[in-house]
Amino acid sequence: MTALSTHQRGVLRGMAAGAIVAVVVVWGGAFVDLFGPFDNDLATRLSIASGASLLPALCLMFALGRIAKHRFFHAADIDGAGLSEGTPRVQLLRALAQNTHEQVMLAVVAYFAWVLLMPIGTLSAVVLAAIVFVLGRILFFAGYARGAPARSLGFTACFYPTALMLATVAVMRASRWLFG
Repeated sequence: MTALSTHQRGVLRGMAAGAIVAVVVVWGGAFVDLFGPFDNDLATRLSIASGASLLPALCLMFALGRIAKHRFFHAADIDGAGLSEGTPRVQLLRALAQNTHEQVMLAVVAYFAWVLLMPIGTLSAVVLAAIVFVLGRILFFAGYARGAPARSLGFTACFYPTALMLATVAVMRASRWLFG
């Protein structure tokens, strides 16, 4: 086994920090009802999921808006990806938007699954995850051009809470199906 490179060690630090953030946000938010108590009805649950989903969606809107702004002011990129290869700058902006799109889609599914399937007292986790998602995207955008170590915390601050939420919901549902 070879030793980890400097880049790999930097990414590993970001991953470790992201894992800590995920546990604090998801399980801390599930056990400490910061924003509740909530009414235990479908309308409240859907309102929480929808409201929380707005934050990641705004991140995607921002990422797409950056591409549109860049294209408008740069003749080499104005015709779009289907008609030009794109400058390095627009390629970077598209990479940011693509990753944001992937993260948003997964987060929205996680938020809705959590609010519909988890106990009412755990719903603060969704609100916290959405707030951390925005902070993570800011870190990801700011660090992206400096390489993997600089963007790893931003990536994991978005991805790990989402993944932990989905895994927790899956385990809870499976245990209910298996053990009633």
